[in-house]
Amino acid sequence: MKGPRPTPPGNMAASFLHMCPDMSFPLPRFRSSLVLTLLSSLAVCSAFLSEFQPRRDCTNNTSPVLPESHRLLANTCPKMDSKNSSECSKKVVEVSQIRCALALLDADFFNDTKVQEIAKAAKEFNIPIVRANRKLVASINGGLHNPSPLVFNPEWSKEQSQDKAGRFNHPLTLGTRRPKNEEDIAFMSVLELGELIKTKQITSRELTRIFLKRLKRYNPVLEAVITYTEDLAYKQAQEADKLLSKGVYLGPLHGIPYGLKDIISVPHYNTTWGSTTFKNQVLNMEAWVYKRLKSAGAVLVAKLVTGSMAYDDIWFGGRTRNPWNIEEFSTGSSAGPAACTSAGMVPFAIGSETAGSITFPAARCGVTALRPTFGTVGRTGVMSLSESLDKLGPFCRYAADCAVILDAIRGKDPDDHSSRDIPFGDPFSVDITKLTVGYLEDADKEVVHVLESKGVKMVPFKLNYSVNSVQGILNFTMDVDMLAHFDEWQRSGKDDEYEAQDQWPLELRRARVVSAVDYVQAQRARGKLIQEVKESFTVDAFIGNATDWERVCMGNLVGLPVIVLPTGFTSISNPPSNGTRRRTTVNTGIYAPPNHDHIALALAMAYQSVTSHHKQRPPIDDLGPNDTIPNPPTVTIPPRR
Repeated sequence: MKGPRPTPPGNMAASFLHMCPDMSFPLPRFRSSLVLTLLSSLAVCSAFLSEFQPRRDCTNNTSPVLPESHRLLANTCPKMDSKNSSECSKKVVEVSQIRCALALLDADFFNDTKVQEIAKAAKEFNIPIVRANRKLVASINGGLHNPSPLVFNPEWSKEQSQDKAGRFNHPLTLGTRRPKNEEDIAFMSVLELGELIKTKQITSRELTRIFLKRLKRYNPVLEAVITYTEDLAYKQAQEADKLLSKGVYLGPLHGIPYGLKDIISVPHYNTTWGSTTFKNQVLNMEAWVYKRLKSAGAVLVAKLVTGSMAYDDIWFGGRTRNPWNIEEFSTGSSAGPAACTSAGMVPFAIGSETAGSITFPAARCGVTALRPTFGTVGRTGVMSLSESLDKLGPFCRYAADCAVILDAIRGKDPDDHSSRDIPFGDPFSVDITKLTVGYLEDADKEVVHVLESKGVKMVPFKLNYSVNSVQGILNFTMDVDMLAHFDEWQRSGKDDEYEAQDQWPLELRRARVVSAVDYVQAQRARGKLIQEVKESFTVDAFIGNATDWERVCMGNLVGLPVIVLPTGFTSISNPPSNGTRRRTTVNTGIYAPPNHDHIALALAMAYQSVTSHHKQRPPIDDLGPNDTIPNPPTVTIPPRR
């Protein structure tokens, strides 16, 4: 039911005269401009407030409420005459406008005197502080500097572990032989490629050439690459080969090509954040995760697509497609890492997640990807959305590769207050027969049966919590934090350049009217959620849908690790009448408590040891003899909620 209709602006003058029948001067003695301003302000605010405030009913023994215009003028100007009418009108307009603003904050409960006090104090006290702080820390976009000292720690144990984080004992792939064709080489695991390099069956330079060739071949179709780092790649490959010739082997990533999501800074190359506004930006700083991979001997071949400012799959150069069905888009801002890994354009890639940007594109593109425990991987040199939500993680085709890469990039980043040296167990040494693993109603039953056959105790499970505003808590947290990092961008009107106006521009305008009080209340509710999830998490891990939006929000707020696994394929919707090789991927997620990523990894490796879904290759340029892709695509991708 709609509320009462507000007084139309055209009738406001009559309402105004009715409000003050005993005025000792005629209406024309008001300055006409002030009258128009007053009437229009009161009309707009009255209409707005009617959406928020129920009107009192005279039949319930309560005093009737005067129209908003009557009340404001009566309270603000009790002794109005011709001398103070002009100033009085200004006060009424100001109070009505502030009351409109307070209603946006769900704080329209102050009387008019207090509203005026709020305005005075805000102008004299709040605004100077706000401007001083903004000048100190908000003149540069992206949150690369001046991180908040308020640090989120997802640790459930009250006692800090004194154990040191040892390296994982990854398995050897002895006997690996080099395939005859480059296509087969491109789809080998990271560990297998590492063995080829270690045994000098292939050089890093040759491997780099193969993957650069594939990147350039398929990128026109997938729109998944922003910048080729070809000169840097060959330089790093040459160094890897030179070290090996001297008998120096840096480990399983020695000489292995890879890609970085383009929110991760690398000196001398554009770090575009996928955005028209920043597409020519060069940040001459080495991201911490890039340093870690460089020290492990890995070779950077490309900066891969991020959705514009890490939102979904639309960027300044197009929209990234799903290699398994190139009529579809990849979804999620780690679009490039997911698509390129799926298509065998890189052996692995590093992406990020704040709210689904690892899980969604990994699921859509049919790859294995790990969203680690919050704080596992340092984020210095990475564009920030939310300092208490952002995480970096690997996209691979094999769970074992995810473990190897996590081992290389984890650890304490001295410039990231949230990062920690977490003493994970070794995923390659976990005895899964001692684990109790729950499965939710939407869990992939094949995964349940496979793990059960390997000796894991599988039990029905439900994660219970009473907090019913999980999705809203995540949006408040992410959007307000993001706006703090892109305050200048919005204030300077650069949001008008954004590639999709229903995404960040709309969300960040909404975030502008989230009060500090309500942001803190959201964090308190988040704390309640964390406690309830901790109490309900009575198994070693659980299996469930990786892209359920409520679960994505819950997992990111709590800091849970999850590994996404491909578990099969189904026919696409509306396939061509004569058939197609395009497929829709099926997937699941294995979730573990914070700091127990090794448990999720061990279970994923056990599942993949007896299945082959993760080894399948997408039909990028072999759709079938009678299949063509409509242009524009007919598949509708729903917007992010």
